[in-house]
Amino acid sequence: MTAQSGNNSNAAPGATGAGASGTSVRIPADPTPAVRIGSEAESIGCVEVMATVCSTILMFLTLPISIFLCFKVVQEYERAVIFRLGRLRSGGARGPGVFFVLPCIDNYCKVDLRTVSFDVPPQEVLTRDSVTVSVDAVVYYRIRDPLNAVVQVANYSHSTRLLAATTLRNVLGTRNLSELLSERETISHSMQVTLDEATDPWGVQVERVEIKDVSLPESLQRSMAAEAEAAREARAKVIAAEGEMKSSRALKEASDIMCESPAALQLRYLQTLSSIAGEKNSTIIFPLPIELIGPLMNMTSSCMPARPQSPPPVAPVE
Repeated sequence: MTAQSGNNSNAAPGATGAGASGTSVRIPADPTPAVRIGSEAESIGCVEVMATVCSTILMFLTLPISIFLCFKVVQEYERAVIFRLGRLRSGGARGPGVFFVLPCIDNYCKVDLRTVSFDVPPQEVLTRDSVTVSVDAVVYYRIRDPLNAVVQVANYSHSTRLLAATTLRNVLGTRNLSELLSERETISHSMQVTLDEATDPWGVQVERVEIKDVSLPESLQRSMAAEAEAAREARAKVIAAEGEMKSSRALKEASDIMCESPAALQLRYLQTLSSIAGEKNSTIIFPLPIELIGPLMNMTSSCMPARPQSPPPVAPVE
């Protein structure tokens, strides 16, 4: 039996290799081969060579008119991806400035490298706590690799828009309503990372994602407003109770000080009378403490003469 040379691991896809028992094993080819960029360096057939020669001859025969068709200009913010007879030309994207194309066999596609923004349409999203909300966002992206943006995807702009809408629904579906309202920056960053990873093979770089508006149902808005109002009323009552407690403590301390000095109470009375008199009232009711007139009543009783006592009545004798 003849020995077979070669290693099965280096065999091309779809080739036939020998197993351990001598039987041939067919290796299946990859069903989704990657697009090979820079395929112009591969072998060119006779048809391509003849077409190139004919195009060159036609260009020289139609001089100087062909100059206006062969020389193209791209702006500073643009790049041109050139195809010759359907093959991507080597050397990468052209620009900025002037580049040369052959008539009839070369065609090119311009790619804008500036940052592009678009609005994601409002999406009806069911949050993790089963609340339906309508959310819209804005996405900023730019082309990082012009070759991949033209070769790897048919329409990078439309594909990015659809992917942004789908990612918005997927990311918000894993969040609660409270997180959606309070953690917008975190959600926006998570969407930006997810979109950037998904569009990287297309040569698209997602720079920023911002959530614009979160629309809640009217019934939910009324419920949240009632809840917030009840919470505010509860906090107001607690604050009022704390104020009453502090004021009562202050009044208790003031009463203790006034009990130690009776004159302080009288001064407080006079201060209250002064404040009432400043309001120009016609009638003032002012309490007079009995302690002030107690000594005056004692002096009056001591100065008055004593009254003669009447004799006791005599009972009649029968």
